[in-house]
Amino acid sequence: MQLIHYARLMRLHKPIGIFLLLWPTLWALWLASAGKPNLLIVSIFVVGVIVMRSAGCIINDFADREIDKHVERTRDRPLTSGLVTTTEALILFFILITLAFILILFLNHFTILLAFAGLFFAVTYPFLKRVTHLPQIGLGLAYAWGVPMAFAAENNSITPAGWEVFAAALLWPVMYDTLYAMVDRSDDLKIGVKSTAILFAHYDRFMIAILQIIFLILLVHIGFLFKLTEIYFLGLFFAGLLFVYQQWLIRSRDPKACFKAFLNNNWVGLIIFFGVVFA
Repeated sequence: MQLIHYARLMRLHKPIGIFLLLWPTLWALWLASAGKPNLLIVSIFVVGVIVMRSAGCIINDFADREIDKHVERTRDRPLTSGLVTTTEALILFFILITLAFILILFLNHFTILLAFAGLFFAVTYPFLKRVTHLPQIGLGLAYAWGVPMAFAAENNSITPAGWEVFAAALLWPVMYDTLYAMVDRSDDLKIGVKSTAILFAHYDRFMIAILQIIFLILLVHIGFLFKLTEIYFLGLFFAGLLFVYQQWLIRSRDPKACFKAFLNNNWVGLIIFFGVVFA
């Protein structure tokens, strides 16, 4: 029975976070390898994404264990409800980090060095909401760091084009996590937690739209840099339509609709991935 609580702590019953972390990593692996990624490297990154996302959920809940008591959506989480102790959570976190480190040892030295920066971003992100209204940028760094790691693993270097992919991958979580933060905005305002949803206030939809446009422009330019075919650009067109749909969903800022818009980003990532693979 306790294993079920550990699984819930790692958010394995809600794999959306795994997919949102996985898609940019897969974009990068295919782009870095000109469409022919090393299967061992792909396997390491896929398992690594699952492990690190699980570890990230644990450290996030550890950091927020007191805050979560005051938020309707999170008050029943295993740490907050006492189903898992802080000691158990930290032991599980270090087990997952150790497993991730073992996986990284199969890659080159440059990728191993980059992994330490990725760990730093993953551990520090949950604490940013206490000191800045821009914790979503911290999430972007954590979720996009798989991109430079993927280029390093495939090529032992990161090209300027690779860093542009990273920039796009960093912007994407800022957009969808703002949607996510819109769900909790009323609770966050009461307890003093900061977010871009609070910072943007009534300009939230406008700011998300601006970021969506910049994101698509970056991806168009990336398509030209990597000489991708029309299939990729068609995928971006459909991704743009999904962004329009998200804007329609959040038109009244209903929390359930905002959460639905957040979840819709999984399809955005999938469509872009298909465009990269089949371009």
